[in-house]
Amino acid sequence: MPLAAYPANRLGRVTETTPSATDPRAALRLRPEIAALPAYRQGKAAAADAFKLSSNENPFDPLPGVVDAVAAATQFNRYPDATALALRTELAARHGVSPDEVHIGSGSVALLAQLVLATSGPGTEVVYSWRSFEAYPSLVTVSGAASVRVPNTPEHGHDLPAIAAAIGDATSLVIICSPNNPTGTVVGADEFEAFMATVPSEVIVVLDEAYAEFVSAGSAAEPAAVNGLPRGAAPLTARHPNLVILRTFSKAYGLAGLRVGFAIGAEAILDAARSTAIPLSVTAQGETAALASLAAEKQLLERVRTIAARRDALHDALTAQGWALPRSFANFLWLPLGDDTAAVAERLNAAGLVVRAFAPEGIRISIGEEESVPRLLSALQQIIDELAPGHPVRRLA
Repeated sequence: MPLAAYPANRLGRVTETTPSATDPRAALRLRPEIAALPAYRQGKAAAADAFKLSSNENPFDPLPGVVDAVAAATQFNRYPDATALALRTELAARHGVSPDEVHIGSGSVALLAQLVLATSGPGTEVVYSWRSFEAYPSLVTVSGAASVRVPNTPEHGHDLPAIAAAIGDATSLVIICSPNNPTGTVVGADEFEAFMATVPSEVIVVLDEAYAEFVSAGSAAEPAAVNGLPRGAAPLTARHPNLVILRTFSKAYGLAGLRVGFAIGAEAILDAARSTAIPLSVTAQGETAALASLAAEKQLLERVRTIAARRDALHDALTAQGWALPRSFANFLWLPLGDDTAAVAERLNAAGLVVRAFAPEGIRISIGEEESVPRLLSALQQIIDELAPGHPVRRLA
């Protein structure tokens, strides 16, 4: 549902509309704000001759040894370890925390859902930048809290001073997404530190870093970007006890189909999140695949560098065509097309390129197979040639 469809007041606070009297859901005993929620829309499936560039999936097959490890985990008649202790122990050792400061979930979005439920309810507010990850509004509404959406900057990034100003007595949670999905922009390390200094100690901040592995991998790497889990140093949670860091195995590690993510934060916060979790939601096969993927780190980094280099080359080629798009540090690019979003998405779909449209704002294009690049550049060249010279997505007037 577009943002304009929601009633809003100052600072972008939004609530859901209720179903109309003619809507069949109105006769059911459903929470009206839930009945009004649009269902999550997964990226469209691609035809056999098309490229799926809509779901930010890793185009490479699973890392070496992962398939064999999962195939060996055949005790489907047994429940998995509900705490995923082996994986928590490995991640704790890597990041210099205790296993109790690590929480495993079925993807980072599941962990975020638990954190929202643990912190937020009726009468509270969750603050985040917009546009950002499309699941944020739904997760907040399900909790009964209200969303406070702070508009992105003109450069499509987080406006941290505005986010800080939006924090009030009712704020229960703040979400920072870096790199931001779907725009690919990052939050700077210094500006994040300055922001955290303004956040009340009782307000929990979630740093959603689902795409963190891609930040420093490309030719246009951003060394000043915030990094919640820096190599060879303590995680940012050591300085900020009210901070939780989210990571996932779905993107860089290529385990999107097995649903494994992890959170690092204070034990008290993670215990609260664990109390809201659906038990046994991480399978033994998912945990096994995550451990095997961690063991194949050298191959992982090679693949991440390949994807990042492809991303940077594609960005530069599109800029040369005349497109105005932000520099991305994730595994996707963002075209801010405004009212032409839906029409351009249909044109690309017809060309065998399935992309993700967020009308009326823009299109997110995942970095896919190398073979998809020439087709994508050809299609976008034709499209930009047809756009009016003054169109805001054109770099050259």
